[in-house]
Amino acid sequence: MRLTILGGGGFRVPLVYGALLGDHAEGRVSHVTLYDEDAARLGAMARVLAGQATAADVTDAPHVTATTDLDAALRGADFVFSAIRVGGLDGRAADERIALAEGVLGQETVGAGGIAYGLRTVPVARELARRIARTAPEAWVINFTNPAGVVTEAMAEELGERVIGICDSPVGLGRRIARLLGARPQDAWIDYVGLNHLGWVRGLRIGGRDELPRLLADTEALESFEEGRLFGAEWLRSLGAIPNEYLHYYYFNRDTVRAYREAGQTRGAFLRDQQRGFYAEAARPGLGAGAALSAWDRTRAEREATYMAENREVAGVGERDESDLESGGYEKVALALMRAIARDERATLILNVRNRGTLAVLDADAVIEVPCLVDANGAHPVAVDPLPLHAVGLVTSVKAVEREVLAAAAGGSRATAVKAFALHPLVDSVGVARRLVDRYAAEHPGLDYLR
Repeated sequence: MRLTILGGGGFRVPLVYGALLGDHAEGRVSHVTLYDEDAARLGAMARVLAGQATAADVTDAPHVTATTDLDAALRGADFVFSAIRVGGLDGRAADERIALAEGVLGQETVGAGGIAYGLRTVPVARELARRIARTAPEAWVINFTNPAGVVTEAMAEELGERVIGICDSPVGLGRRIARLLGARPQDAWIDYVGLNHLGWVRGLRIGGRDELPRLLADTEALESFEEGRLFGAEWLRSLGAIPNEYLHYYYFNRDTVRAYREAGQTRGAFLRDQQRGFYAEAARPGLGAGAALSAWDRTRAEREATYMAENREVAGVGERDESDLESGGYEKVALALMRAIARDERATLILNVRNRGTLAVLDADAVIEVPCLVDANGAHPVAVDPLPLHAVGLVTSVKAVEREVLAAAAGGSRATAVKAFALHPLVDSVGVARRLVDRYAAEHPGLDYLR
């Protein structure tokens, strides 16, 4: 089986390759093709993967090739993993800086920053989908490119059900809750519903019994894990659910924006500087594969430890616990998804897929994030209970914004882009929206299509 990784020079690629090294079943991935426009980053990442294969002492490690030729990378692929970053981390840092200057959130996938990133990324994602449909029409596409929901929906216009979006946030949240309740994550049914980075765990069934109320009643247990500390026991009991961590940007927006504006450096700028150092070290002449892997491990540990640091500061919860740093996120979801489709090994996974009537408040083509049954025919969303009204408001508002992003990218309309920003609940100002579009268009060459 052949896997192509778009954005193959990206920092998270070793997570995927590491998961593949642990898969020894028949029909496993035997060949990985890395595609990236940046040959230097490709070279550095290939060196890290070689270090992983050596450290794992795996004799039949998937063969790795790297190329800057997209069609060559796609030909013969059974699965395509998309993890591109249009504009790079320079673009993310600019998105954050411009939004914060206007007093609104500039996070990568939420609010003004997410809209700017989507406007840059959707045209590229659509073109990638067309190339995949032409060059590898039988391939399944696993999308991790952010903002994952809107990008998956854009690619589905060309690829239909053969593109599936994944995210590690719901997986990590469900795993933490299950373990707190004394269950193995694989034995628990997680009632999770929403959009990407905008969802709630509303129940967790173990042996057919919903154990979430037991957790919500226990303040000590509730505030012993990442999301519980972020939101606080009182607010979680008010909601009767455990929100995805990204909802902290909505529920504590003013506090978070203030903390981000007061920080010495935005998250994007930190990651940009950090990864520049890593790639420079990994590409150093004479550096061995093992040393390149060690450099990647150090960089990843620092990256994970500082994740959502400003949000934790707002909540007054200090550093992340070791249990919250545990790996096992999107790379394991991607592997389980590929196994289920390629081998018809049925699995239940939380994924980003077309709605198909699952949520009555959205149309059939809207991409949502819900539990799915996966088999050789793809991912099938499971029926879920209706959303409470407070969640309906957020989900429908943000989906409306995503649709305006898709329309602006398709038609090149500046007015539609302004509408996308103005309708977002974390922007809510037409004047601010107009200034944001002007500033983002001036900053990013990739937005010169807006007229």
